[in-house]
Amino acid sequence: MRFFMLSLRSPFSLLVAAMLTSITPGALGAGGYQIGERLPSANAPTPPTADYREIGWDALLPADWDPMKAFKKLDLSKLKDSDPKAMEAMDQLKAAWNTAPVEPKMNGVRVRIPGFIVSLDTNLDRVKEFLLVPYFGACIHVPPPPANQMIHVFPKKPLRNAQIMGAVWVSGTLETTFSHTDFGEVGYRMKADGVEPYKEKGR
Repeated sequence: MRFFMLSLRSPFSLLVAAMLTSITPGALGAGGYQIGERLPSANAPTPPTADYREIGWDALLPADWDPMKAFKKLDLSKLKDSDPKAMEAMDQLKAAWNTAPVEPKMNGVRVRIPGFIVSLDTNLDRVKEFLLVPYFGACIHVPPPPANQMIHVFPKKPLRNAQIMGAVWVSGTLETTFSHTDFGEVGYRMKADGVEPYKEKGR
């Protein structure tokens, strides 16, 4: 089963779509994934074990967080990129997403979560830190997700021959610590115990 992000035409709409709706699946990339595609994971968090709890990205969102609260009175579908209101709304949205709140209950939780790699190192032969993002193309082909939908990962050992937008499982203890990166603010941090290739039937 695949998860995709509906079709929106303008860059402003794409920014809004990056988390809340969907982008029309784009060209195939690494591993045959399409822009906006998400990886199947647990529909609900599994019970805690001695090892890790497998979670999906929704587990990182506070239940009371409404990313579109500031735009309730705007009809986003009618805003064009050249419209000053659209530009102002885009700036507000970026600011809101950079400060998107984390879920405090996830601090210190040992988790296993699937996602895509956005390297923070230029040398892909020795990746010492990277962002884990929920959908293919985030930060590269489409705008970054909100801060609470990115994890700043430090693997135990540098990743060898890392693939841009490679699909992986990451295991470790989550920290609700904000980081500033070239791709924006990141709400979670993890010193990863393990980074494994993501394998899906039919791939």
